[in-house]
Amino acid sequence: MLALLQALKAQTANVTAFKAGPDFLDPLWHQAVTGRASYNLDTHMVGEENSLKLMAAQAETADVAVIEGAMGLFDGRSGVGGSGSSAELAQRLNVPVFLVVDAQGMSGSIVPLVSGFVTYAEKMQVSIVGVIANQLGSEYHAQLLQEALHDHQLPPLIAWMEKNALNLPERHLGLVNPEAGIVPDFLPFFHVLIDDLRHLFAQRLKAVDQKPEARYLVDKTIAIAKDAACCFIYPANIDFLKQQGAKISYFSPIRGDAIPENTDAVWLPGGYPELFAQALSVSSTWKSLAEFIQSGKPVLAECGGAMLLGESLRDLSEKTWPMANVLAYHSIMQNKLASLGYREEASGIKGHEFHHSVRQSERELDPCFQVSRGDKGVRYKNLRASYVHWYFASAPEVIVSWLSE
Repeated sequence: MLALLQALKAQTANVTAFKAGPDFLDPLWHQAVTGRASYNLDTHMVGEENSLKLMAAQAETADVAVIEGAMGLFDGRSGVGGSGSSAELAQRLNVPVFLVVDAQGMSGSIVPLVSGFVTYAEKMQVSIVGVIANQLGSEYHAQLLQEALHDHQLPPLIAWMEKNALNLPERHLGLVNPEAGIVPDFLPFFHVLIDDLRHLFAQRLKAVDQKPEARYLVDKTIAIAKDAACCFIYPANIDFLKQQGAKISYFSPIRGDAIPENTDAVWLPGGYPELFAQALSVSSTWKSLAEFIQSGKPVLAECGGAMLLGESLRDLSEKTWPMANVLAYHSIMQNKLASLGYREEASGIKGHEFHHSVRQSERELDPCFQVSRGDKGVRYKNLRASYVHWYFASAPEVIVSWLSE
């Protein structure tokens, strides 16, 4: 995906990217290449209508748009091409598909492979219009694949990636964050077989009725924790708060910033607190945050943000660090996945849960969410803390109530 974005950027400055599904890290890499925020699209958490609106909004200032799929084309919450799959998203948004194939050691076998994908996609009224091959050994290898696809009237090979291409570093939640200056140059390894990529990725958008949104957070100031420890933020959530009339301010727990003056509500997003536990253990933020919570003002804490509020955090080296000590639990990092999946609260608001830590407490805590699956969270005064990352526009009236009670 990053190689494709770099190739498109070489042809036009106005490239925008999207990510299928609830992923936080891939969009950060997209933004590092395009210079534009990358928005999440899906049919479950974001919803078809909001996905179309996001695409239309980005179309106003972009010439080319690319959506990176999630998992395989037909992998979703259930079935083949079912809810949450990239195929369903392509169908609902009426966008063409470029199939990425791992073709290492492959020649003629690409024909039945691509043919099967094309046939099943057509059953869903999804159009596969091109193939990008990964892990190729040479230009001759690419030529064999190109000819095989052409001879069997299949979508053309539009580009290929060498098998010795650079790799992105990973850690327990996926790719590392794209720190300044470390975005690799994939272009020497990525070979485009057509003269102009831009016309293939020109925007094909449904007309969307952009109704004016009601503004329920006018004159409210929402302070958001934002730094390397609190970096899992859907751009659409920031847009939503601004559209509701809220003023946004930011603070950094790593730096020890106090909660900004005149703040009406605080949002603590997720991220990687375990990687910055030493700095967070002595953060000056906790005093003002505890006072804010004790005052009864609204606070929403998600995943890593909720980990900050406990008594301690034990990292992967099994060292324990003190945290804000607002809530009576300990966050314990583990090497295995603790929970993963879409979540929906009884109120209708939707979100996603993905973490390797677990919460331990010596006493029963008051839950704050009614969910059939996943973390029910912890409620204290007007604080709601859980492992779920909520998508605000999925239930506007709910998030407004959480941040303005």
